[in-house]
Amino acid sequence: MPRAGRVTVAGLSSPVIEAGPSDATEAVVFVHGNPGSSTDWTALVDATGELGRAVAFDMPGFGRADKPPGFDYQVSAYAEFLQGALAELGIERVHLVVHDFGGPFGLLWGLQHPQAWASVVLINVGIMPGYTWHTMARRWRTPVLGELIQAWIPRSGWRRAMQKANPKGLPPEFVDKMYDDYDRGTRRAVLKLYRATPEPGKTAGDLGAAIAQLHKPALVVWGAKDPFIGVEYAERQREFFEVQDVAILQESGHWPFQDDPQGAAQAILPFLRAQLNAAAPV
Repeated sequence: MPRAGRVTVAGLSSPVIEAGPSDATEAVVFVHGNPGSSTDWTALVDATGELGRAVAFDMPGFGRADKPPGFDYQVSAYAEFLQGALAELGIERVHLVVHDFGGPFGLLWGLQHPQAWASVVLINVGIMPGYTWHTMARRWRTPVLGELIQAWIPRSGWRRAMQKANPKGLPPEFVDKMYDDYDRGTRRAVLKLYRATPEPGKTAGDLGAAIAQLHKPALVVWGAKDPFIGVEYAERQREFFEVQDVAILQESGHWPFQDDPQGAAQAILPFLRAQLNAAAPV
């Protein structure tokens, strides 16, 4: 099992799980989305620890991280937190593994720190020209309606909704952990984050062009039955990254590393092994 600890950035405390050599300055950094936490990645962090250093954080407002009302819940603030956490842990060269909203968090960080950014695994996320918000995101972005939706969420309804949206089925303990973490602080964070984030499809042009200039090695892993971000965006990542492979998990939904952990690991670990073994540019 990964080691558990906490990291503090600008007074904000967050859980961190870690495996592999704790003093290595090169690491695989797993960035979760919404809803999520570092424990989404427990199995992959543990397995990656056999290859090198691996870490995952609870991002502010999520999991068991601090959820202060005054935090600036927008992508740029999360990228800044990520850099602060990496500095606290002495990590200087990063192989990103990002999922869902972890994509914007991590990719903006990468654009801001291109020398530190070595490679990326994109899991059901990426640069998505023309993408429009899914139904629940549009509701969260709507004043009053979003607050009403977040006001009362029964566990039974949560379980039904999560399993309906993921036809292969998610581990019940994973679904319940997400529900337990989805407290008032996280619900408030979600509304602020979605309302502060522009339509992804409208910002994809400039962001994609900037990333394409960096020629970063990438692996794309996609659950084909994701109801939130269509699988048609998987191959499009070749326009923006030096994609080594695209692994489509045909029966998986939005969380392929949870509903098909073996299939996801078989795609991800060889890529990470190759990237960790590659010489850093001089």
